[in-house]
Amino acid sequence: MTDAIATLATSTPTPNRGLDPRDSFAIRFAPLSLEEVYGLADDPANGALVVMSGMVRNATDGKSVVALEYQAYEPMALQIFQHIATEIRTIWKEVTHVVIHHRTGRLQVGEISVLVAIGCPHRTEAFAACQHAIDILKHNAPIWKKEWWADGSSSWVSIGACERPGKSC
Repeated sequence: MTDAIATLATSTPTPNRGLDPRDSFAIRFAPLSLEEVYGLADDPANGALVVMSGMVRNATDGKSVVALEYQAYEPMALQIFQHIATEIRTIWKEVTHVVIHHRTGRLQVGEISVLVAIGCPHRTEAFAACQHAIDILKHNAPIWKKEWWADGSSSWVSIGACERPGKSC
């Protein structure tokens, strides 16, 4: 098991496999591929495959955004991704695949920042597991986001901001 954790924490340009070989976790500087993530979660046992694609939007709280910059503490983030997959399999036992890929670096409006895919025999469980995965990732993974504004200024988004009532991160 120690070897699996060490492998999980090692950064490579290709996806890392989790403790369950059907899972895939990655943190990349390069653009994410919706087709790749879909393929990694595809399985004949699936009756549903839910993909959540987070992307850079053009405004936050009415203020124009031109880019987001992501930084991550990669070894710990990959361990959090593994923890999310383990927790999902505890709650939704029929899940076939958990795929979590996140970008780092500066991303422009419209670029994909995170992809989460869940394969499962049933759609209700697939949707619930996918929402659970992104919610836990947003609150627990050591991934930080800086918003770049149209006026040239920037500000880091606090992880604690996600915890405030009425805030959606």
